[in-house]
Amino acid sequence: MNAPSGEDTLARVVWSVLAEPGDAVAGELAAALGPAESLALVRRAAAGGASELLEQVAADASFADGPDRVRAALESAFDRWRPRLGGADDRAVAAMASATAVGARLLVPGTPEWPSGLEDLGPHAPFVLWSRSELDDPVGAAGCRGALAIVGCRANTVAGAEATAEIASVAADDGVEIVSGGAYGIDAVAHRVAVAAGTPTTAVLAGGVDQFYPAGNHDLLRNVLGRGRVLSESPPGTRPTRWRFLHRNRLIAALSGATVVVEAAARSGALNTAHHALHLGRPVFAVPGPFASAASVGCHRLIADGNAQIVVQPRDPVAAASAVVVHDAPPVAEVLVLGTRSDPHVTRALDALDRRPLPVEEIARRSGLSVDDTADALALAQLEGLVVALAEGWCRR
Repeated sequence: MNAPSGEDTLARVVWSVLAEPGDAVAGELAAALGPAESLALVRRAAAGGASELLEQVAADASFADGPDRVRAALESAFDRWRPRLGGADDRAVAAMASATAVGARLLVPGTPEWPSGLEDLGPHAPFVLWSRSELDDPVGAAGCRGALAIVGCRANTVAGAEATAEIASVAADDGVEIVSGGAYGIDAVAHRVAVAAGTPTTAVLAGGVDQFYPAGNHDLLRNVLGRGRVLSESPPGTRPTRWRFLHRNRLIAALSGATVVVEAAARSGALNTAHHALHLGRPVFAVPGPFASAASVGCHRLIADGNAQIVVQPRDPVAAASAVVVHDAPPVAEVLVLGTRSDPHVTRALDALDRRPLPVEEIARRSGLSVDDTADALALAQLEGLVVALAEGWCRR
């Protein structure tokens, strides 16, 4: 991959504030036409109609679906992006200023700092990454031979914490980087062991790197900066939401040679990470627990369904992570998203609401949905008694 131009780098930053994480249509456009040219076409479409955009894509892009489905996908995507187009440049500039204020670096594809494993995500790969660290070379300088994702539930048991500590300690002894999500529970234990052992560790956040979340892990994440890095594809200033947590899990899986789920309830977000790893062709391991433990139901299901290898000893997942070359897997065409009980559009619309009433257009801009999809989602939420429509806009009931 060629080094990006300054114009393409700026366009990638704008795309990162325009499209939500994992937006495959945006990724396909940027890959086929280039970040700057695809962004320019979208802007012209906003001003004068989408005909030029559709013609250009039909001529130059190679989507797997037929022309009718391509047109429908582009029109739907354009409706998602339209509410954010007006302020995209200002938000990009603000994101770069916020990154500079906290000492964060901008990483883009085609540069040596870009993690090669993310290429396996294909059109679902992030446009950019924002990285915070107190090290000049957060991972490479430490001589890390591989990376292991250690994930699990937030409400872990004592046995789960002990299993996490053992696996992380073996990884540290072997010089294997530990990747997790910086959350409470299993994530936090894995990062703490890495920091204490002096091994590289990466925390992948669902929000901006300028605001550590959860707040209770602020000191832990500060310590991570001294041993590795905190990463996010969302621009600084972005608040974490439930759908962004699900989408960031694909990054945890892609950054790692193997994934181990230590504890997971039946609908744990850790299972989402495991399924992303499976789609990427990476080894998945699960730690067995007591058959009556709610915290181990998800692990047992992964093993029973043949989707994960059982961890017989702590070295098993570490050895797999060391052996895997993460960029050899074929690009994934579709990523399975699990773990939400309700319609995902409803979830995104609810997450975008504030304490004060908001108009549909603002909710669409915040959620990354089209105005029509936002209106439909709010209507469904209203039927469920979750929101109320006031003269000034929509708010939670």
